[in-house]
Amino acid sequence: MSSSALRFLTQQLRRHRRTIGSRWRRLSAGRQALLTLAHLRVEHTYAQLAAGIGVGTTTAYRYVTEAVELLAALAPSLADAVRPASARAYLILDGTLLPIDRIAADGPFYSGKHKKHGMNVQVIADPFGRLLWASPALPGAVHDVRAAREHGIVDILAQAGIKCWADKGYRGAGGTVRIPYWGRWETLSIGQKTVNRAHAKIRALVERAAATLKSWRLLRKLRCSTTRITSLVQAVLALHLTSSE
Repeated sequence: MSSSALRFLTQQLRRHRRTIGSRWRRLSAGRQALLTLAHLRVEHTYAQLAAGIGVGTTTAYRYVTEAVELLAALAPSLADAVRPASARAYLILDGTLLPIDRIAADGPFYSGKHKKHGMNVQVIADPFGRLLWASPALPGAVHDVRAAREHGIVDILAQAGIKCWADKGYRGAGGTVRIPYWGRWETLSIGQKTVNRAHAKIRALVERAAATLKSWRLLRKLRCSTTRITSLVQAVLALHLTSSE
């Protein structure tokens, strides 16, 4: 785990405790930060965390939840993430699926594209593939272009005048979103094929941003309530941006 992330979270927890006037705690701010990072980074369960640090399972859950909500509130909004990006030539947009443990009956969470249950998260990366922003989570059945519209991504990028490269899943998005030429490969002209190859090379870098999220093992297979997933994603985003500064 990143020592800078641990220091950052510890400082935030100390500030939070002073703000709310918290007195004695079973764990120090540093131990609470370590508990939270162990949960997010290596997917330790609350029972494992409680046994390892010497507290009750309920206490471990409460401490982790408090820290996650604190971090989630620090994550940048889309407008905040896009504003400094206006100096860049373009951004890259893509959707990723965070798998969840749901059964076949949970239709809204089933992604026909990925053939599994999960939550749709939109990610925006810079031209080098570095993660700049991650959206709130939507059910996996939501298509990428619909998710982009619901989050206001298309409108905000258009207002900022920032070109954005995306895949064919964003067909019809409009604004400054650019997608490859549509059609079967054999029906495309030589010029269109050349453009699509160049487009694919640029867009491929966004996979680094998605991989950045999933380097936190908790997000590789979520076993919590779907209502908590947005907070977890935003907490990871805040920690990543802080550690990469």
